[in-house]
Amino acid sequence: MIKRLVFCLLLPLALALGLAASAHGAVRFGVTEDAGKYADDSGATFFPTLTDLGMTQNRITVFWDAAHPAEIQEKAFLDRSLPVATANHIQIVFSVQPLHPTDVTSTPGGALAFASYAADLARTYPQVKQFVIGNEPNQPRFWRPQFSAGGREVAAAAYEQMLALSYDALKAVDPTIDVIGLGLSPRGNDDPHARSNVSTSPVRFIHDLGAAYRASGRVRPIMDELAFHPYPNPSSGNDALLKGYQWPNAGVPNFARIKQAVWDAFAGTGQPTFAETGWSLAPPAPPAAPPLTLFLDETGWQATIPRSERSAYTGRENSKTVSEAMQARIYGDLVRFVECDPSVTALDLFHLVDESDLDRFQSGLVRADGTHRPSYDAVKSAIAETGGLCSGTQTWWQHSATVAGAAAEFGAGRRGARFGFGLRAKEAAGYSAGIFRAGGRGLTESDRGAIAAALASSGPAPGLVARAGGAVRAYWPSRVVFGARSLAPGWYVYAVRLAASMNPSRTALLVGTPFQVG
Repeated sequence: MIKRLVFCLLLPLALALGLAASAHGAVRFGVTEDAGKYADDSGATFFPTLTDLGMTQNRITVFWDAAHPAEIQEKAFLDRSLPVATANHIQIVFSVQPLHPTDVTSTPGGALAFASYAADLARTYPQVKQFVIGNEPNQPRFWRPQFSAGGREVAAAAYEQMLALSYDALKAVDPTIDVIGLGLSPRGNDDPHARSNVSTSPVRFIHDLGAAYRASGRVRPIMDELAFHPYPNPSSGNDALLKGYQWPNAGVPNFARIKQAVWDAFAGTGQPTFAETGWSLAPPAPPAAPPLTLFLDETGWQATIPRSERSAYTGRENSKTVSEAMQARIYGDLVRFVECDPSVTALDLFHLVDESDLDRFQSGLVRADGTHRPSYDAVKSAIAETGGLCSGTQTWWQHSATVAGAAAEFGAGRRGARFGFGLRAKEAAGYSAGIFRAGGRGLTESDRGAIAAALASSGPAPGLVARAGGAVRAYWPSRVVFGARSLAPGWYVYAVRLAASMNPSRTALLVGTPFQVG
């Protein structure tokens, strides 16, 4: 009776405060794996294995070949395996990808031909309701060019056209089809002159995608879900689950960075952004369209092969690995982690079964000889234990209006031969800094407002005696230096206004403590 009374008292309070959580069902679990498609038994053994794990979906690859634009690739394999998947209650997700990285960009009308192919797949296989459009378009292995000859990023704009056309083509076939965009790699170097892997970071790719969308004048969405591949860093593949990446790349603990990038790119347009969740004093306004959700359609940690199992493998390992016990812990924790993020709708592990060539990927729940890794039971248990519910700390997210990690080390007046101070941030940003006259040891809110207004403009302003501007790189300490070598006796104060490079409307104002000269 007491518990019921407490619940009845707390429920109206929660409703009054507006617990703004998105509508979220159980996360769908599955694998990114073509083994069932190619199996001699058409997946009669493969698909029941997924069912045993508690999984309900299988993402498979369907290529588009520009040389044969209307020919459904590997149709015979699809025709025989899809009915077996359906019989085992496994939902197939098509990842429709160009066969070659330049197929779309080097083919006249390539984006439209690709979209037409996707629509033909939807008509041919009406049981498939989820389509991932492309694969890691921020990586040159799957999409080229990434940059123009002059060094301008061009991949996102070309991909945006293909995604928009595919969205319209698929919705024309069946409005209930779930169009899933991007399939982003978690990393990119944003360097058109890099020695290798000239690629685009996920945050910058989303920024450029939004810029292309806005420039197109489109008012309809281009995707219902955003696909993302939160792999660990291959140069440190034994990273813990929650290590992640620095901005502008992103891993498992950095989903908020992806959500913020989407908000920066698309807020106020016809493309929905992610639902904002958390406590609010006012109930959220109903969205004009369902919010964007996060489809984790590919990730995996490569595991070390035990000596007793080496005979099933060939070649030499080319990546850092985790122990099989560590992989099991990571996968179990990952299942529980995504269940606590209301934006995540699906998680597909890559692979179910290891590739036998050690130069490839050994991230499976099953070794190449068919024996189960510890991760098999860890994933099965985690899926069963969570039952679609968050068993840990719920993940809340709201967009930021400031610059991540903005901080200044003002000191007290002159630093060396010139006046200046240290500045840093956890994302790239531009800055405008100034030295202002101060009336004394304290500053009023009116003073701070006047300083903010002065730094937001480029002209002269009352009390501004020196100005400096520039850019700060993410995580790199920067030095703001003013040209003034001397100041008249009196009180002064340093101030700086930062604006995020991905969205200049996100700003941070930092004001120091007044210091005295003379």
